[in-house]
Amino acid sequence: MKQIFDIFSRSKQSEKKEPSLKVVMDYREKNSLVYPSLVNIGFDVKIQELKVADYIVNDVAIERKTVSDFLASMINKHLTKQLEELKQYKNRLLIVEGIDEQELYSEARHLDGGMHPNSVRGFLISVVLKYKTPIIFTKNSEDTAKFISVLAKRKEKEASLNVSKKNLDRKERMQFILESFPSIGPKTAKKLLEHFKSLKAIFNAPQEELESILGSKATTMKKIIDGEY
Repeated sequence: MKQIFDIFSRSKQSEKKEPSLKVVMDYREKNSLVYPSLVNIGFDVKIQELKVADYIVNDVAIERKTVSDFLASMINKHLTKQLEELKQYKNRLLIVEGIDEQELYSEARHLDGGMHPNSVRGFLISVVLKYKTPIIFTKNSEDTAKFISVLAKRKEKEASLNVSKKNLDRKERMQFILESFPSIGPKTAKKLLEHFKSLKAIFNAPQEELESILGSKATTMKKIIDGEY
């Protein structure tokens, strides 16, 4: 009996445990369905605040957007700022999740007042060419977790977590403030700044003068500037 026990003990000791898959996840992602999918796969998920990206896997930073989040952040320009910050990582990905659950763009939705499909296509091209960020389209949260799992099994060095929100210079901050107004993009913001020279001059300008650059958009801008909180 003792001999059998010794053999059993040695065989058990010789068993090799599979190394756990590791991922760092931003705490705001904890409510997503990706989190339980990662746990079910066997991930060791470290939850903390990430200044940039939603997930860090090995040496790769990942920004995840559902289709609806992608479209909304594209319209309000929040995603362009995130992509600019993501460039601090040499290896980075944008995951657009849920293409089996929601159309990314369609002619029918455009006719119902939605975004023109070519605007979405153009932005996707910009993500790849301007921001040098590859895009992965996943079916759902479970599919996203599987992509992260495949990525985690790659033998690469871990990425530094010592990154921060990008500090904009003075001109970029001025432009960023103007781009927060509805329907004002980078080109229009620069035109306003080149014409008026300062934010104060823009905000104090009469509507008629703003209309020379903004057209009908000047009405909306003045309502926001002059409106009470």
